[in-house]
Amino acid sequence: MKIGIDVGGTHTDAVLLHQDEVVSSIKALTSVDVTSGIIEALEYLLTDSGVSESDIEAVMLGTTQFTNAVVERRQLSEVAAIRVGLPSGDGLTPMTGWPDDIAGALGGHVYMLRGGTLYDGRPLAQLEQDQVDRVIKDIRARKIDSVAISAAFSPMTPDPELAIARQLRNVIPGIHITCSHNIGRLGLLERENAALLNAALLKFADKVVTAFAGALRERGLSCPFYVSQNDGTLMDAEFVRQFPALTFASGPTNSLRGACRLTGLEDAIVIDIGGTTSDIGVLQGGFPRESNIVIEVGGVRTNFRMPDILALGLGGGSLVSDNGARIGPRSVGHNLVSEGLAFGGSTLTATDLLVASGKASVGQVPVKHLAKAVVETGLKTIQEMLNLGIEKMMPSSDPLPVVLVGGGAILVSEELAAASKMYCPEHAGVANAIGAAIAQIGGEVERLVNYRDLPREMALEQVSREAVSRAVGAGADASTVRIADIEETTISYMAEGSTRLRVKAVGDVASPAQRVG
Repeated sequence: MKIGIDVGGTHTDAVLLHQDEVVSSIKALTSVDVTSGIIEALEYLLTDSGVSESDIEAVMLGTTQFTNAVVERRQLSEVAAIRVGLPSGDGLTPMTGWPDDIAGALGGHVYMLRGGTLYDGRPLAQLEQDQVDRVIKDIRARKIDSVAISAAFSPMTPDPELAIARQLRNVIPGIHITCSHNIGRLGLLERENAALLNAALLKFADKVVTAFAGALRERGLSCPFYVSQNDGTLMDAEFVRQFPALTFASGPTNSLRGACRLTGLEDAIVIDIGGTTSDIGVLQGGFPRESNIVIEVGGVRTNFRMPDILALGLGGGSLVSDNGARIGPRSVGHNLVSEGLAFGGSTLTATDLLVASGKASVGQVPVKHLAKAVVETGLKTIQEMLNLGIEKMMPSSDPLPVVLVGGGAILVSEELAAASKMYCPEHAGVANAIGAAIAQIGGEVERLVNYRDLPREMALEQVSREAVSRAVGAGADASTVRIADIEETTISYMAEGSTRLRVKAVGDVASPAQRVG
């Protein structure tokens, strides 16, 4: 049996699964300290089901804590930014274009070194040991204990980053290091930004992982736990300590994976409607379609592997104005249960429109005093917002089935014109927790290859093997690992045959015995 928990800004959702069957579920308000809410969710699931703690094989967690830390500029460590790329890589220094407050939180410690490689592996310049020694000496003198290392084209040739990392660890034991080739894709500036954010979160990640582990122990659970990544896969506790930034946007991803499991649809549009927003994503082959554009996190441009999500300011707590012609983006959020009209409050929300129309039965007040025209206009506005969102996200002109999940799915009271078919499956309200519970372990590798020098079949084999190895290293059962996605992009401005090759492997979570073996 497995437990899936998704900690959102408004609700903490949790499910207990036995294979594909939902044994117990709960949707509760997120606690201020997060961990107490997790403990309460665990207590409810185990008590409600009568299942023994020893029967739980693993706990899967989805959390927004690391995203919130960046957005709110808290729990961030000072970071030494080491860029290896001179003489040509000094046009824009690290953290250029960052908001002043987050750049200030990281301390502004910037070091530029000669070295790195070109796209084909040829050296750009040789590392100068004297430079490296001076940088390490200064980092130690400043007592900086988090470092981000970025080098030109390091996803293809990581040796310069690895060499500096080894020297840092030899001189400063226990230092926290993020090498950009492990966390970002091609594109030096965005990859460097991703590495810097990750490095700033490493000390906080230690605290979060320790707190999660303590919460499980407090409830008598000795099983391993995993945390959701933003590509629909999981990472084990130790992996989280190294790569906390890979949890960014994992909430919408869990919802999409949960929708896939609940409906059996591998190609569909999923709308996750919460208290404040509606997140619209696309399932392709059972996994979220990934964004190909630069993603901003807390105002910082990154090239993380992020799901392609359209967020609409429409949720159950969204404020209704202009006699129903405008809904959102402001929302009462989790205060809906006290401020919404249907709950005895004084604020007109989207949920109140459904209650007044008789298409939903929630709260204690029937809201019959609302003008019929306001209700009808408001419901029409909701439909129009969602239809427009679907049309923006459609991969082609052919309509796809639409799956509604989330606690706010009741807002959709009629068929959406942009959908080929509508689904609102049982347990849709906790689809995100189900997505966390059923997620697999993944490994992704990106390389720039030239098919004239290395035949396509050999390149695919090499990169696939590396992706499989990375998935197993992250906690996957080797016997279940498969290649889930291959992306090939011809690079027209480079030598003929140059191709960006990205391979993703996924596999089931390995048991403790399998991992030891």
